[in-house]
Order: sequence, then C-alpha cells, then structure tokens
Amino acid sequence: MVTIAPYGTWTSPIGAADAAAAGGGPHWVDLHRGVPWWAEGRPAEGGRVALVRDGHDLLPPPWNVRNRVHEYGGRPWVVLDTPDGTRVAFTDWDDQRIHLFDPDDPRPRPITAEPQRHHGLRYADLTAGPDHTEVWCVRETVTGDARTDVRRDLVAVPLDGSPVRVLAASHHFMTGPRVSPDGRRLAWIGWDHPRMPWDGSELCVAEIGSDTHRVLAGGPDEAVCQVEWEGDDLLVLTDPDGWWNLFRIGLDGTAVNLAPCREELGGPMWRLGNRWFATIDRGRYAVLRSGAPAVLDERSGTVTDIDVDLPVWHAHLAVHDGVLVGSAAGPLTEATVVSLDLSTGELTEHTRPGATLPAEYLPVPVERVVTGPDGDVPAHVYPPTNPDFAAPDGEKPPYVVHVHGGPTGRSAPVLDADIAYLTSRGIGVVAVDYGGSTGYGRAFRERLREQWGVVDVADCAAVARALAEEGTADGDRLAIRGGSAGGWTAAASMTTVRTYRCAMIAFPILDLRGWTGEGGETHDFESRYVEGLVGPWPATADRYAERSPSHRVEHLAGPVLLLQGLEDEICPPDQADRFAAALDGTGVPHAYLTFEGEQHGFRKAATIVAALQAELSFYGQVLGFTPADVPVLELRR
Repeated sequence: MVTIAPYGTWTSPIGAADAAAAGGGPHWVDLHRGVPWWAEGRPAEGGRVALVRDGHDLLPPPWNVRNRVHEYGGRPWVVLDTPDGTRVAFTDWDDQRIHLFDPDDPRPRPITAEPQRHHGLRYADLTAGPDHTEVWCVRETVTGDARTDVRRDLVAVPLDGSPVRVLAASHHFMTGPRVSPDGRRLAWIGWDHPRMPWDGSELCVAEIGSDTHRVLAGGPDEAVCQVEWEGDDLLVLTDPDGWWNLFRIGLDGTAVNLAPCREELGGPMWRLGNRWFATIDRGRYAVLRSGAPAVLDERSGTVTDIDVDLPVWHAHLAVHDGVLVGSAAGPLTEATVVSLDLSTGELTEHTRPGATLPAEYLPVPVERVVTGPDGDVPAHVYPPTNPDFAAPDGEKPPYVVHVHGGPTGRSAPVLDADIAYLTSRGIGVVAVDYGGSTGYGRAFRERLREQWGVVDVADCAAVARALAEEGTADGDRLAIRGGSAGGWTAAASMTTVRTYRCAMIAFPILDLRGWTGEGGETHDFESRYVEGLVGPWPATADRYAERSPSHRVEHLAGPVLLLQGLEDEICPPDQADRFAAALDGTGVPHAYLTFEGEQHGFRKAATIVAALQAELSFYGQVLGFTPADVPVLELRR
C-alpha cells in the first residue's frame, strides 16, 4: 500500500548507517600472478585502509595502508618477487614509513627511517626495482612548514634497510619511476608550480645512474597523465590535441597517436599511480573512454566499448592472460572489484558492498544536458524514489544540486549511498558537471580558467533553474551541497545568486587569498592552483576578495550547514572557523559541526552518520518538512 506524504517526510530502509557502511570501497586494484589485490576503506574501523588479497585481509588493525604525499596520497603498496620469496611493501598512515612483510606470515618491519621532529619523509607510487630487491617510488621530504618547505625525489629503497638512493629529481612534483624492461632506463612525469598536472606536465626519461634526463613529450599546454614501457618505446596518455589519447613515443621523441579520437582516455592526476590503460597484448589495450571500459586496437585505430553490466570503471586497470581487473560500479551497484574475461565477456565480482541497499529504493540517474551561459552543461538527475510513498497531488519535490570536488572532478551515473539516503526520503538530487569538469576535453576543462566562482556557479544555477522551469523540481525549495571545491561553489553560489534557499558546505575553500599568496593556508600541491582558477597573485588581488564567500557573508541568500574535519591539511579548519564566527549574530540560521580525527573527506562511520543526519534535519528545517527518525539539528543565528 502506498502512503501519501509530503516530500522529505518519507521513511526509508536506507539509513545513515547504511550510507556509512558504503563509504569505503576498493582502491589501487592490481594483479600479482593473476590474483587480484586491492586496498579497501573501512569506515567501521575508524576509516583505516586495509590491504586485501583475493578477498582476504592481509594486515589487521591498526595497520592503515595510506600515505600523505601531495596530501591526497598515491599508490601505497607493491608486491615483489624477491630471491627470498614474495614480499609486500606498503606505506602506513601513522608513521608514513615503508614497511615490508611476507604475505603468508604478516609481521611487518619498517625499511625506511623513523620520522624526525620537523623532518618528515613520505613515500608514494610504489613499484618494484629491476631485480625486486628494492622499492622505487616518490619520496616527499618536509623540512619545516609542510606548505612551503617540501622537496621530492625519485628514490630506490633497499629491502634490507640499506641507505636510500636518489634516482632522479627533475621537477618540484613527480610521479613514481617506471623501469624499462631491460632495466637500463626509467621514465616519469614531472611538473612545476604554478601549473597543476592536468594543465601542463612533461614526460621524462633518463639512463639509470645518470644525473641528466630528456623530455620526450608534454609542456606548458600539454598534460601527460600515464606512462608505461613497451619494449624500447613508451605508451603515453597525453593531450596535445586537447583530448587525452594513447600515444606510442620512441626514445627519439617520435610520437604516434594509436587511435585518434575526440574522447578522454585519461584523467586528472590527483593521486599518483592511477592507471587508465593496461596492455592486453601488443597493439591492443584496455582503456577507459570517459570512465567506461573499452578496447583500443592500434591496427584499426579504433576504440570499441565493452558491453558490461557495470559501466563505470575507476583508473586502476590491470590485465593478465586476457582478463581485465579493476573496480567498477553501476546505477544500482557501488564500486566493487571485478575481473572481466575479454574473450567471453564473463564478469566476476570479487567484493561485496559494505551495505546491501534494496534496489527498489535506489534512484536510477537520468543523463541530462542543459544550456548554460557558456554552452552545454551535462548533469545526472536522481529523482525521489520510494515504492512505499507518493506525494500529494500537485506537490513538487525539493531538489539539491550536488557539486563535485576538484573542481576537475566529474559526476558519474552510479549508485551513491549518500544520494540514495536523500532520494528515498523524497528529496531529489542533481549532480552537475559544470565548466571545468573532466571528461569533456581540455577546452571544456579550461572554461574555468580565471573563472572559478563564476562559471561553476552559473552552470549549477542553470541546471537548477531548468529543473524548476520544467516542473521537475520545486523552484522555491532548491538547495546546493558540496565538499572541498564543491564546498567553494556551494558557498560562492549562496553569496552571489538567489537560486537556492540553503547550502550544505563541507571542508570548503572560503577565502581565496588564504589559498595562495602570502601566508597561504593550504598544502604545497595546490598552493598555486588558484592562480589558474582565479588569476595571478597579487595582480588580481581584488578579484580574490570579490569572489571569496568569506568576504561576502552579508550577501548570504539563506542558511548554511558547515561540516569540517579538524585534521584537514588541504582545506584547514581555520577558514570554516572564521566563516562560522562571522555568521554568529547575523540572524542567518546556521550550524557548524567539526569532527576530530577526520582529514579531507570523511572516513569514519560515526562521522558519516552524524553528517548525513544533520544535513537531512537542516533541509527539513529550511525547506519546510519534518524528516522522520533523525535528531533535530540545532541552528544558531
């Protein structure tokens, strides 16, 4: 029997605890001797990351397989076939050291030095050295202020604890080295401030033991995002023509596009060690076409989609004997480790979701394209979905615009438990790929150049207004939500347009000057990012002040909910602290929740539950409905 009840008041079997259980998921999927390995987030275990071999945990708590290089981290583990047998090297979050253990007798021991006061060492993008007696990787050295006193080197870490050797150091930022099959050369990607890696980066090659290197591809307006060896040649994802395509590049610099297409086969290098392509056999490669699996055939110059039940794959591809392994998701399925037999099309799932969510309560995202001020704006609409309820005749649902982070991220038509938590209660959600998003080529990505806080705000508002004008959403009950760069856009929207009644703003950027220039408050990796997004500092200092929500509190269009991790080094709590303090006494309803032990993005189950329940209560109080079964969030004025 269907119950008639206002949107937002529906009850649902999808609870905040279910969303928290789903908040982990697999990362860094790879193969060793045909067996899948991966790292897996565990919200119920304090947000630690476990190391898993074919479904079996290898390390008990409190081991936490993560690292802090660039603060976003990079590939944290590698399997080595040493003269003494199989060994695993990994980085642990607590001390950032590389540890080594036998997977059949896991008693890890450190093989890098203990961190010293005011002198931190971090390692990422681990790979095996030529004879598997060393780990080769990026080493990040912090000698003082982690925002300014940082150096990076490519290093060889001997498994026996001998002194670490420096292999190369070409740029301020580098990926881990890739060793040629003959063990004579290494290749890597490097870039320098003020560019981000998706703006401009360079492919470097050096003879092992040499203190010089050559640049074979890339530059200030070309972004290399993955490199692998194939004999004496290099397979490289780069975008000289405005799209990340797969090239073969010889040591003489000769480059051939293996399948020219106006498609993105690569992505933004936020973390070190992602793999958007893997070799099936010479001339055939598994690739991701805007996130979907495909086969690139060099002989025909074509990219052919793979028909598979889980259509969205993450950049952790590996191939062994014609079997493709990675993590994949779909509209009704969260990310899971899968293997796909490329000859038969048989898909095998190796993991189970942290929470089994009832399919009939899950929204199926609908792809839309809306015309914005600068052109098309793609979006995914998640309608209110609950078989037990219907709204009264004539009532239109409240809708929340979800803004992805980055801002070079993108939305994908997959199950998101946080979104299902809202839609199953009668609140629609629309995820917007505003100008600047990845997946649509460099020109689309560069719509945001010097226009952050303008183009993103306008595109999100255009989508919200389109849904309201066509009657899909209640135009008087629109909200906006986002975290990190998405939190910036949510806050900037609330201080520049009157489209939304309220906003949920998580671990945000609120003061642009605090993110660059003198006394910058963020980490080294992104400390110059804003110069490309807003303008050179200090020449455009007025623009920084005009766009910063922290300078426009008096222009707020409505209430806000702020959520912040207290250990966040990327968007430190100082900015949210100041914003919340400025709101006190203004009469604008607001709440500010902080969470101990959380960094950039929430990993602990208790945090995820508290944040979601607070968000639902907040929407109810502002948009005029009473949600069921959640504590009432206290709003200050």
